[in-house]
Amino acid sequence: MENSRIAVLLLSFITVHAVYEHDQYLNALLAKGDVDYNTTSSGLVSASGAANAAPPQVFHVTAYGADPTGKVDSTNAIIAAISDALKLPGNGFLMNGIVNLGGARIDLDGGSYLISRPIQFPVSGRGNLLIHGGSLKASNSFPNGGYLIDLSPASSSSLEYYYEFVTLRDLLLDSNYRGGGIQVVKSVRINIDNCYITHFSTVGISVKGGHETSIRHSYLGQHITAGGDPGERNFTGTGIELLGNDNSINDVVIFSAALGIMITGQANIISEVHCYNKATGFGGTGIYLKLPGLTQTRIVNSYFDFTGIVAEDPVQLTISNSFFLGDAYIVLKSIKGVANGVNIVDNMFSGSGKGIDTVQLDQKMGPFKQINQIVIDGNNVNGMNLKSTIARTSVQGNGSSWVADFNSALVFPNLIKRVDYTFITGAATFPVHVLRNVSGNKVVIQSQAPVPASVFITADQGA
Repeated sequence: MENSRIAVLLLSFITVHAVYEHDQYLNALLAKGDVDYNTTSSGLVSASGAANAAPPQVFHVTAYGADPTGKVDSTNAIIAAISDALKLPGNGFLMNGIVNLGGARIDLDGGSYLISRPIQFPVSGRGNLLIHGGSLKASNSFPNGGYLIDLSPASSSSLEYYYEFVTLRDLLLDSNYRGGGIQVVKSVRINIDNCYITHFSTVGISVKGGHETSIRHSYLGQHITAGGDPGERNFTGTGIELLGNDNSINDVVIFSAALGIMITGQANIISEVHCYNKATGFGGTGIYLKLPGLTQTRIVNSYFDFTGIVAEDPVQLTISNSFFLGDAYIVLKSIKGVANGVNIVDNMFSGSGKGIDTVQLDQKMGPFKQINQIVIDGNNVNGMNLKSTIARTSVQGNGSSWVADFNSALVFPNLIKRVDYTFITGAATFPVHVLRNVSGNKVVIQSQAPVPASVFITADQGA
């Protein structure tokens, strides 16, 4: 009886193993587009060499010989799978010159793959493609400065945009300190979603030109840490660089790098980002806006953890509803002396009580000369010096002159564009009073005759 049970179990194992081997074999053939298939009554899939069979839309890299254990170089296998996907016939229309691949998928099958050169598309002009579900690690021979996934064409292209609607999702990319994680060049509507990018020596994600790359739900760090790293002073590299327009970064954590996000394009939006890369005290910056006079960027609902924001000649810049911890602050840097249309409102600042200003000016290259439509107001502070473009105070005294010094509160030196004041006195006769002087961020109110009075003054630099 026991021998019969063993025989049945052995037969079941052989059958299951045969089915598995059969499916693996067919998956490899199907991924290469060599066979058609039909489901038999037994539940197995039979292959036939139907020459006109439609190729599959899912390309498993393991079927091309990629090693999911990461022991053997898988570069050629992964690129072969991508190449076959890019050969699919077009289905509908995308941007001019972009072939719609219909949602083809490159499946990394949950493996960890060693690669020795960038994963780069052999041709341009493709779209509606997904690469997902695994890890890539640069080998020790990976070219310095390269990107693990390089979304730029291997050969020259005259297309307006190289790629459209390509999604990179559920990936861990380990650059092994050889270069960067992902590069997107002159492409449109690219999605980078739920990615973990680490050990980069240059840039975690680089977006150059194009439009509407979306980076979301991702983590980037040169070194794997959760803060308080003893080597933080030595962090280098940049988490993300946006060298183009109309991109978005949402729900992203940058946990180690010298610079969290570099922006040199227009009309980008940054929201729900947590930067705790190299602290400002160690020379780090959370977000650097380096496009003098053409900023047009919104930074909202974000968290700057011991590292702040620098904006060169800001024009149409909004920073709102964000939290600055650990003496983190905002710097407005003069390049050509322009600041126009800046809203820094409804933020929270928390510091160490050292008197650090919440908003600071860098005027080493010259003072700000064109200052218009600046609103820095409605922020709150704990342990830092609150700086605004609108300041309010009251002065009490018995005399004919009341002086309010706003230098500790106002952002710009020697600039007050508007003054509102209320003059209250209990004297028997109400004297004539006037705004006598506004200079050096000081306001002088004078009355015709000495009286006891309280003067409530509002000074505005951004009117």
